Amino acid sequence: MKKSLALSLSALLALAAAASYSPAQDLDLAAVPAEVPAVEAPAEAAPAPFTIGDGDDAVTYDLADADSAQAFVDAYADNVQADPEFKAHIDSALTTIRGESNHFYGTWWAILPPLLAILLALVTKEVYSSLFLGILAGGLLYAKGAFEGTIVHVFSDGFIASVADAYNIGILIFLVLLGALVAMMNKTGGSAAFGRWAQTHIKSRLGAQVATGILGLLIFVDDYFNCLTVGSVMRPVTDAKKVSRAKLAYLIDATAAPICIIAPVSSWAAAVAGFAKGAGAESGFSLFIAAIPYNFYAILTIVTLFFIAAFGFDFGPMRLREQAALLDDSDPSADTTTTSPRGTVHANPKGRVADLLVPVVVLIAACVIGLIYSGGYFDSSSECYRHIVDYKTVLEDGTLEQHPGAFSNADASVGLVYGAAFALVFAVIYYLCRRVVSFKDCMASLPEGFNAMVPAILILCCAWTLKTMTDSLGAKVFISQLINGPAASLQAFLPAIIFVIALVLAFSTGTSWGTFGILIPIVLAAIPNHDSTIIAVSACMAGAVCGDHCSPISDTTIMASAGAQCNHVEHVSTQLPYAMLVAFVSFVSYAIAAFVRNWIYMLPISIILMLATLVIMKLALPQPAQAPALKK
Repeated sequence: MKKSLALSLSALLALAAAASYSPAQDLDLAAVPAEVPAVEAPAEAAPAPFTIGDGDDAVTYDLADADSAQAFVDAYADNVQADPEFKAHIDSALTTIRGESNHFYGTWWAILPPLLAILLALVTKEVYSSLFLGILAGGLLYAKGAFEGTIVHVFSDGFIASVADAYNIGILIFLVLLGALVAMMNKTGGSAAFGRWAQTHIKSRLGAQVATGILGLLIFVDDYFNCLTVGSVMRPVTDAKKVSRAKLAYLIDATAAPICIIAPVSSWAAAVAGFAKGAGAESGFSLFIAAIPYNFYAILTIVTLFFIAAFGFDFGPMRLREQAALLDDSDPSADTTTTSPRGTVHANPKGRVADLLVPVVVLIAACVIGLIYSGGYFDSSSECYRHIVDYKTVLEDGTLEQHPGAFSNADASVGLVYGAAFALVFAVIYYLCRRVVSFKDCMASLPEGFNAMVPAILILCCAWTLKTMTDSLGAKVFISQLINGPAASLQAFLPAIIFVIALVLAFSTGTSWGTFGILIPIVLAAIPNHDSTIIAVSACMAGAVCGDHCSPISDTTIMASAGAQCNHVEHVSTQLPYAMLVAFVSFVSYAIAAFVRNWIYMLPISIILMLATLVIMKLALPQPAQAPALKK
């Protein structure tokens, strides 16, 4: 039944895509009589060619030409700041693109493929086919139903181009290296030794969950690194205390992107600071720091995590998974395609807790050094030489000049690969010196680690390709136009509206960084007032993290599933009610913050609202029959 529904939805989409576009020249229908003219809607004349910028940075656009119009739209984030006639020019550019290239571009059709993939994944509980059908839908819309164009766009422009991207390749290599390191640590018996230590020192399910949350807070450098490291370290502990894999995945995900987006020293801080600086902010990093207390979703997610752990309060599908894990050793949320039966690890008698902790500590240190190295911290010819964060210098005329720090200039995929490779080599030498495993066993961990990461790699590749499909259909432009269009008239509630728009965009595309990149420049251009600007930028970041947190096609969500070795759809469906509850309270907080523009008052108000909501839900919802056991 579910497969039939999936096929039916896809067929309907294909028919809609083919039927809703009729010009003969685009569908190459030779049978259409030549004397029947194509019906075209009257359009205003495109503006004359114009130039944006000065000197070597000057760019001339002719919006009557489809390629030039596409280039103008592709530079949306820059042009919204630099072009005083942006609104008229973007409308003309979109009209040209829709008339000569693809009339679906920048319309609601652009977000249909990811929404279809998400719906199918939740209905069928099967993520691979759902993602592919969403990709196929995007290809059909882009090619206007043409068979050859769909195949070329899906595979050549989509899968091949996405996987071949240098940044994406770096992330895949990082995954493989980290998977090999985890497999090697398991062979040494370090995981088993840590499990024995944890059973002695962590005596309850509460302790296991709190320890997972605290470890997630401590690893704030990068969300990918956070997900896989916390998962590999804490999985044996939570298994021993009968915490479901779905709950572990939630704990990991709730301390990945939410903690990275409020940590000044992280790859996320660098990205946001870069987007803000590129959009004309005086100091991108200073803006990021000022926005931290207003990032209600990230802060309230952490508050919710510890409340749920402390009071044993679960609701929705998560409650059922927790009860099943507590009453039975077979965890229904565990991903049996990538892991051995629940709680089993290599029982190497030579293993010690240090065999797990020492490589992890080295990995953390190496990744931090790798990130600042990629940002030019050790390069004497770099502007970032010996500067970790953004800094200023005083010029001869007394003015200040802003300079990027190594974190702002870092390449996360390169830095993480450097760190993981160093940690893997260190681990091999360390284990051989300890004589806990043989060199042959160390090398055998490489294919084992790759094999363990294959599901995550497959989902990531599909998610990246789906993002390519939505980008080619102008999904970001569609969402951005909402802010400069209908939403712009509601200035008083603009932070709350921006939060929702960022949430929808990140949820539909599966990327929070892409959401930052397109929305932050628009927010800075639309809201010039300083106090409102900080709140609105923070709402943009919070909404993007929330959408990323909820989306089944988000790479961070995929990483959390991989780190916990939890079935991906199980993780998404059990986490969604928690994330939506926090999103609702965050929305209310942003509505209030538009009038109370002081974080000293707003942050306590938002936390009180969150705690009050949780307490009311705990009192109102019926407690399960096994509630006392769940608190053990």
